[in-house]
Amino acid sequence: MSRVLIVGAGVTGSLCACLLRREMKNNVQIVVWDKSKGTGGRMSTTRGPDGTTSSADLGAQYVSATQYYARSHRSIYEELLAHRVLEPLEAPVEGLRDAEGTKNYVTPAGMSSIAKHFLKEMGGEREDFDAVVLTMPVPQILQLQGDLSDLLDAEQRQQLEAVRYSSRYALALFYPPATAIPVPWAVRYVPGHPCICYVAVDDRKRGRANQHQVSQVEVLPGQ
Repeated sequence: MSRVLIVGAGVTGSLCACLLRREMKNNVQIVVWDKSKGTGGRMSTTRGPDGTTSSADLGAQYVSATQYYARSHRSIYEELLAHRVLEPLEAPVEGLRDAEGTKNYVTPAGMSSIAKHFLKEMGGEREDFDAVVLTMPVPQILQLQGDLSDLLDAEQRQQLEAVRYSSRYALALFYPPATAIPVPWAVRYVPGHPCICYVAVDDRKRGRANQHQVSQVEVLPGQ
């Protein structure tokens, strides 16, 4: 039996593991590793400090499906919608600029629920593998020890080293139940501000405004 290690439990790694399992059934043993204590990667969701069901998305905020992606990945979107992992984003978003035909979706249980959905089909553990799939950010791949450098030719390494990421900082503020947040929107983009680019009331964003309200601010470094 082939043994495959997938490094990274974000949406890329979790979907890769799920599709491999469905394609190869029980003819492959799949293990997913991640350095963090939870799944989701850049689709992380954090829980409130008081142990309630309140939560806030600290990475990606919602899923935008352009006409091209909705068509090319139709089966994945249909599956996530059928299992209610995704629901249409119906809350008011101030400042949203979408391409024509784009559909936006929220995750009632938080963005990390997408990765968790695909990882449900995994199982087993091994230390020796026939294949390794690296799905973490490129800078982390290039920092790996061992013989990875021997597997990359000069052009591949140059292409990887050219990858750049922009920084994001997120602040989640949790309020007691029934706290009034007197704004007419659920999500607002803040163009031109030197620090704040995005503000969301997460439960309102997910259509759960009657439960614990969570205000989340995503902050960019000054530009």
